[in-house]
Amino acid sequence: MPVIEPILRKLDRAQQILLRATDAIPADLWKTSPRQGRWSAAELIAHIMTVERAVVGPADRILKKQPKQIPLLKRFRLPFALALVEMRLLRIKTPIPVDPQLLDEREAMLAELREVRGRTLALMEETRNRNLSPYRWRHPFLGSLNAYEWFSFLGSHQIRHEKQMREIAASLHADGSDSRASHRPGAGLPV
Repeated sequence: MPVIEPILRKLDRAQQILLRATDAIPADLWKTSPRQGRWSAAELIAHIMTVERAVVGPADRILKKQPKQIPLLKRFRLPFALALVEMRLLRIKTPIPVDPQLLDEREAMLAELREVRGRTLALMEETRNRNLSPYRWRHPFLGSLNAYEWFSFLGSHQIRHEKQMREIAASLHADGSDSRASHRPGAGLPV
C-alpha cells in the first residue's frame, strides 16, 4: 500500500508556493487580465478550485465502491505525466470553463481555495488505511491515473499554475496601468 505522506507534503508545498505567488498580485488588480486572452489571478484560482473539485467529487464517489477491474492496456498513462504537468512546457487549453460566479475578491477566493484543499485532505485521511491503487479513472490528457496519482496530480497542477501566477504578476507590474483592461472569463484559455 503506497504511503500518502509524500503526497500530503507535495500538496502542502504546492499550496504554500501558490499562495506566496498570489501575494505579488495587488488586490486592485486581482481580477485584471495581464493581456487579452489571458487569465486574471482570480480566474486562475477559480480554475484551480474547479479542477480540484472535479477530481475530489468523483474520487469520493468512486472510493465508496469496489474498484473496477481495468485491463492492463487501459491503464496506460503518459510516462512522467505529473512531471510534465509541473514543467508547463506544453500549454493546453482547458476543457473546463471558468465559472464567473466563482470570481470574488482575493481574500475570499483564497479562503475558498483553502476549504477546497481541506476537503481533499479530509478524503485522503478518511481513506488512509485502504489501498487506493486499484481505483483508476481517466484524465483527459494524461491517461489512466490511480487515486494516489490523482491526489498527486492536484499538487502538480498547483505547481504548474504557481508559475502562471508569477507570470501574471510580472506582466501586471511590467505593463502598469495599460494592463488593467480585463477580459471576459471563459473556457479554452491556455493553462
